[in-house]
Amino acid sequence: MRDFFKEIMIITQEQVLQALGNVEEPDLKKDLVTLNMIQDIKIDGNKLSFSVILTTPACPLKALIENACRNAIGHFISKEIEVSINMTSQVTTQKNTGVPGVKNIIAVASGKGGVGKSTVAANLALGLAKKGAKVGLIDADIYGPSVPIMFGLEGARPLASQVNGKTRIEPIEKYGIKLLSIGFFTDPNQPVPWRGPMVSTAVKQLFNDADWGELDYLVVDLPPGTGDIHITVTQSFPVTGAVIVTTPQNVALADARKGIGMFMMDAINVPILGVIENMSYFTPAELPDNKYYIFGQGGGQKLAEQIEAPFLGEIPLVKSISESGDAGQPVVLQDNNPMTDAFLNIAERVAQQVAICNAGISNKINN
Repeated sequence: MRDFFKEIMIITQEQVLQALGNVEEPDLKKDLVTLNMIQDIKIDGNKLSFSVILTTPACPLKALIENACRNAIGHFISKEIEVSINMTSQVTTQKNTGVPGVKNIIAVASGKGGVGKSTVAANLALGLAKKGAKVGLIDADIYGPSVPIMFGLEGARPLASQVNGKTRIEPIEKYGIKLLSIGFFTDPNQPVPWRGPMVSTAVKQLFNDADWGELDYLVVDLPPGTGDIHITVTQSFPVTGAVIVTTPQNVALADARKGIGMFMMDAINVPILGVIENMSYFTPAELPDNKYYIFGQGGGQKLAEQIEAPFLGEIPLVKSISESGDAGQPVVLQDNNPMTDAFLNIAERVAQQVAICNAGISNKINN
C-alpha cells in the first residue's frame, strides 16, 4: 500500500510553500516564505528539493531551520516525501556602506588598550571566513598596528595599480581574507608622529583607495579609546554595528562603557552588536576542569545586560592564543582546539546580530 501511495501522490508547489510558511526564522520572527528564503523548488514524483537562503553562511541556527523544514513537509504534506534541502546563504546588507562591493562594516572597539581587541578582531574575521563568508580586515590602529605581526606579514607591502587614472591599493590576501594595515606602509621600528588630520586621511585611504572586491564583512580593528579615528570611520562610512571587547575587571568595564556611549551618540549612532569578554578565566593544563576568575567574574555579561545588547561570549586567558598571534597564525586557524570553537561560536553570533540589525533597518525603510 505504501509503494502504491508513493506512485499516485501528487505534490504541488503551492502545498510546499504553504507547509514551509509554518517555519519561522527564529531571529527575524517571520516565516521563511514571507522572507523569500525559499527558492528553487523542484518536484519529481515523491521527490522534493528546494533551497533555503540564509542571511549568512555563519548562521548558528542552520541545522535548526533545516530540521524544521523537514518536519513541516512531513507534517503538512506527507512523511513519504523524499526531501533534499540545499542550505545556502546570501548575506544581507544596508543600502550602501560607502565602500564599493562591501556589504557590511563591523567595528571592533574597546575603551582601553591591553584587553585583546586586536586578537579578537583577527580571529573574528578569520572565523567568519572559515564559516564561508567573504571577509576583509582593516587594521585602523594607526599608532600600534598589529596585523603585520599577527598574520606573519612583517615587511610586506601591498601592490598598487592605476585604474582610470586613480591609484588603487591591492589588499594582501592571507588565510582566505583580505588585509590592510598602516603597518604595511611604515617602518615598524619608527613611531608614527601624525596629527589628527593626517590620521583621518590615512584611515580613509584604507577604505576608499583599496580594491576590496566583493566582501560580506569588512572587520575594522579600531584603536583603544574614543578618538579621531573612531569619529572618522563612523561618520565617513555607514558602519553596520560595533563589537565591544572588554575584560572582567572594573577599570576595563568603565572604559568600555565610555566606548559604548560614543557609538550611541546622536552624531554617530552605530548599533552595538554585542559584548565579548576576553581573559575571562584561567584554566591550568593540569586542571582542565577548573576555572580561576583572576580578573573578576561576569563583568562582560552584566555590561551587556545594562546596555541591553547581546553577550557574545567569553574567551579564556590561554597562552596558546597569544602565542599563535605572535607566530603569525591566529588560533582560530587550528583544528580540534577549544579556543577555535569559542571564536567560531562568537563569529556565528556576530553574523547573526548583523542579520538582525539589517532586518531592522530594512523594516524601518519599508515602513
